[in-house]
Amino acid sequence: MGEFGLAIAAAMVAAIIKSGIRVDREYERGVIFHLGRFQQIKGPGLYFIVPILDQKVQVDIRTKTVDIAPQEAVTADSVTIKINAVLYYRIIDPMKAIARVENYQVAVYQASMTTLRNIVGQHSLDEMLQGRDKINAKVQEIVDEITEPWGVEIERVELKDVEIPISMQRAMAKEAEAAREKRARLIKAEAEQEASKLLSEAAQQMMENPAALELRRLQMLTEIGAENNTTTLVMIPSDIISLAKEWSTAAHNSNINAQANLAKAQPQIGDADAVPQHRLNASEPSDRLQLPTPVDTQQE
Repeated sequence: MGEFGLAIAAAMVAAIIKSGIRVDREYERGVIFHLGRFQQIKGPGLYFIVPILDQKVQVDIRTKTVDIAPQEAVTADSVTIKINAVLYYRIIDPMKAIARVENYQVAVYQASMTTLRNIVGQHSLDEMLQGRDKINAKVQEIVDEITEPWGVEIERVELKDVEIPISMQRAMAKEAEAAREKRARLIKAEAEQEASKLLSEAAQQMMENPAALELRRLQMLTEIGAENNTTTLVMIPSDIISLAKEWSTAAHNSNINAQANLAKAQPQIGDADAVPQHRLNASEPSDRLQLPTPVDTQQE
């Protein structure tokens, strides 16, 4: 019986020793509580705790990723949107993460979700779409301040998606289209302005040197002929155009002189020697014309 009892005692001691052996990986830490009071943090590697008297809580210190579900929020300009974000955090103090908060994972998720909605309400829709980096940094700063007493560090916050209502998408599309059309018209106007200046300079040079106009006409014929088309061109020398212009000017001047001479040749009203003349104007009524009274030359 003595040997059997010793064997039982040895087996019990071995079981107790075995139950006190702990092994943690590189990314794990053990928070040890002795009789309910925090004692120390152990790991990684092999270590021993006192069975029954000591209790161990294992903590993973790797960076964790939290996907924040889409949340409805109202921006500063009263636009309802849905936002989706992702949060990266890790535990830097395992004792605080276990002793200061009941469930640090749920606490971090709720804090980040609430902060994200508050930040969205302080910015307009344009700022949400154009300044995501600033919003990410602001959310990270606020959530990190909240979770610091829990021994949790917020590494990064990223907005994954911003869902905009269909009506707002159409309005933004119209606005973008109008802005593009405005830029296109401005560019076209600037191009026409520059082209008009260049054409004005070219016309001035051609007026100083008429041969340049003939060279330009020949170059145009060469360009048209290179396309192998069936266009028929009739070339008119510039001298004929100039001569026709001079003729038209001379004819116009002669007409003006003739009208002036005719106006001078008409008699003045009240002239005693003037012979009364009656003109038949098609625009005047026939009853307004004064005709001479007929004389009856027959005698009874």
